[in-house]
Parts: sequence; structure tokens; C-alpha cells
Amino acid sequence: MTEQIKIVEVKNWKGRLLLAAVVLTALLFAWYAVSWQLGNMLAALTPPNDPNARAIAEFSSSLSPHDPITGWLRGRVEKESFSPDSFAKTVREFEQTVRLAPYDYRYWLELGRAYEQAEHFEQADLAFQQALKLAPNYSNVHWQLGNYYLRQSREAEAFAELAKAAETSAVYREQVFSVVWEYYEKDKTKLEQLASDRADVRAGLAKFYAAKELPQDSLRIWNTLSEEDKQRNQDVARLIAQALYDKRFYRSSIEFVRQLGIEPQVQTGAVENGGFEAPISAEPKDVFFGWKISKKEKIDVNTDPTKKKEGAKSLRVNFSGFAGVEIKNITQIVAVEPNRKYRLSFWLRTENLKSAGTPTLEIVNATDEKIITTSPAFPVGTSDWTPVALDFTTPDRAEAVVLRFDRVYCGDNCPISGAFWVDDFKLEAE
Repeated sequence: MTEQIKIVEVKNWKGRLLLAAVVLTALLFAWYAVSWQLGNMLAALTPPNDPNARAIAEFSSSLSPHDPITGWLRGRVEKESFSPDSFAKTVREFEQTVRLAPYDYRYWLELGRAYEQAEHFEQADLAFQQALKLAPNYSNVHWQLGNYYLRQSREAEAFAELAKAAETSAVYREQVFSVVWEYYEKDKTKLEQLASDRADVRAGLAKFYAAKELPQDSLRIWNTLSEEDKQRNQDVARLIAQALYDKRFYRSSIEFVRQLGIEPQVQTGAVENGGFEAPISAEPKDVFFGWKISKKEKIDVNTDPTKKKEGAKSLRVNFSGFAGVEIKNITQIVAVEPNRKYRLSFWLRTENLKSAGTPTLEIVNATDEKIITTSPAFPVGTSDWTPVALDFTTPDRAEAVVLRFDRVYCGDNCPISGAFWVDDFKLEAE
């Protein structure tokens, strides 16, 4: 098949002129499209506090003079400059921006803030209301409007708008709580009025109280939720439990841990899994109040079904030449009441235990990590099951005690060998 190429010759001057006009129009359109896109991209990607923001804003405006985002950048640059005439220039830029994009609520918010900064409060009201009209369900509009009303001491209106922001957005919720908390000088009643009856909002408030180190209030708000709502907000409850635990509010943390089902048997004033019948997690970081066992070279720790005082198992600790100064790899945090007398009891067995510094059990204040009391050193050699009891009183403001195994100091390089077993831990309040 032979293809034919047709060449169109335009010999008439009118035809040539028409063709030139078409080509020129196409080139102009291409240039306009490319320059508009380039100006738009530069304005969108340049932060207002960039050292070159002003030059970029002017250049992007020259490329795309009718693009609202280039006007937005010019306005933001003026707003950042804080010069004597910057307020008026900022207003002019944002007024032009909303003329170019009258249906974009974001630019009306910017204009409202610019009017407020220039102390044109009546116009600011109108701009904020226009943003609300364009985007009545957007949380950031309620957030901005609520803050504006608060700055104007229009508390009832501010409260209503901030409540809507908190209700519709988890992103703004904590910010709303913080603003109201500070504005009303830590008034819990005001804050809780704002939280409404929505379960996710109240769960967020419980989390806020936990962050503010108000554990009892956190638990109080959490317990206003139904069981179904608690289940739906388990992720929040886990964050609260961890926050309270990390801040050493153990008695409140334990309630969240139990309700979440992480450690359903845990109780204040009781050793969890004291008989080692339940499995012990291999990941200490996943444990709140159960036994935590971390790996240590030349120390083997396992439950043992062959030797036990009560139940089906005990805990065996075997040393094979360990010579470290301290053990501290077997611990449990037990929530307790302050200024309370307790007795901790357990059973101990040893086998071929040899060292000048044998193990001990320490009871430590979990708040300040100071030792409250220590058991006598475990006996050397082999001994059958023997009861051990420690009486102690918890300090003021105590939240929990730490049970941990350590050893008597016998030098920086003091080997220990043999094994011991423990079983049936019990904590009793007097």
C-alpha cells in the first residue's frame, strides 16, 4: 500500500493570515496555561514564612494575576511582615482574593482574620459568617469562628461554635478542650458542659483529663459511657490507660486496664497471677500489672510444673554463673492505697544455690523508686518450701509498689549458681 502525503499550500494571503492567527492563538493559549499552572504551583508550595516568599508571591502573581491562590500568598506574606501598613495591605489582598474566588470558604476565613487584625470587627463578623454560610458543616470554620468570638468576649456564641468543632472533629477536639480549659481557668463544669453527651467527645474529654494529670476525673468521665460506647472507644481507653500508667497514676490506670480486658483479673491491693498459673507474656512492654520478665544472660526464668507449692506451677529462676551486680529482671507493679499496712507473703524453695550474694525480694515505692523493705537473703544450698512474709506500710501518696528480685551486693564480679523457686504470692491489707 502506498501512502500519500498531501501538502496543503496556502497561496492566498488571507489564508496565510488566518493560519498565522490560529498558530499565534495556540501559542498564546499554551503560554497562558503553562504560566498559570506555574504561578499556581509556586504559590501553593511556598510557605508564607519562607525568606523568599515575597519575591515568589510577586513572580507567581505576574504569571497568574487572576489566580486567587497567588493573591492568598501575597496576603499571607503581608500578614507575616508586621509592618505598620501591613494590616491594610493584608486586607486589600484578601479582599481581592475573595473577589476572584467568592465561593471558597477558606479565603473568607482569611479575610475575617485580616479584618479582625485591622480592628474592622463589623466586617470581620460578615466575613466569618460568609465562611460559615459556605461551609456550615466544616469543623475548622466552627473552630475559627469560636476563637474569634472568644477573643471578642462573646462567650455564649464562642461556646456554641467550639462545641460544634469538638463534636464533629477529633482533630480539633483536644484544641477546643485546651482553649476552654485555659479561658475558664480550669473550670471543669464549663468544660464538661461543652463535651455534650456524645460518647466519642466524652471519651476524648477523659483522655484530656488524663493528659492534665487528673486521673480521678478521667475515670469519672469514662464511667459515664455505656458498655457499648466503651467498646466503641477502646482505642482511646488504651491511650488513657497508658498515659495514666506512664504518669504513675496506677490506681486509675488499673481500672482502664481491667475494663479493656487487657488484664481482666487485676485488682488494687492484690498480686496478679501470684501462683504463676496463667501464662506470662514474653513481651514485658505489653504488660501493665502482671509479671514482667526480661531476658538476662546466664539467668533462665520459666514456670515449672514439676515443682510447686500450690496449684499446678511455680516460677523457677536458674543461675549459670551470673556475676552481675543486680538482677531486677523479674518485676510486678501492684496498685496499693497510701498510708496502708500490708503483708506480702510467698513460698520459697532453693536448690544448690551458691553465692556470697544470694537473691532477695524488694518492695519498692513505684512513685519514687525508693525501697520500702527487703526480704532476708535467700538461703544458700538446698531447702524445701519455706514461707516468707514481709510487713510494710505504704508511703504518703503511694500509688503502687514494685515487687522485684535483686541480690545482696557482694562485689562487682560475684558469681551465683543454682536455682530458686517461688510460688503463691499474696498481698493482704491489715
